Amino acid sequence: MLDIQGDLGASLFKTWSEEQKMEEIGRLVQGYRSGVPVGILCKMAETIAGSRDKAREYLAIYLSEEDRRKAVENESVGMRQIVSEFMI
Repeated sequence: MLDIQGDLGASLFKTWSEEQKMEEIGRLVQGYRSGVPVGILCKMAETIAGSRDKAREYLAIYLSEEDRRKAVENESVGMRQIVSEFMI
């Protein structure tokens, strides 16, 4: 199944406006606040935004600096570096 949809919707997201991408990432952040793992938040934000840098910009809109730092601090050592690339 993953082979069929292995791009996690990336081809669809490329057709979206920046406003649509930002709104969808806002919904992802709401999901994160309700318990979605931060790793999923980061990966899906990157997929929707089209790049890690753009995902970082969107996440900074929806999460305060304090919230982003806490997300990094709360991660295991193995995930901390990856999450920090999105959050800090």
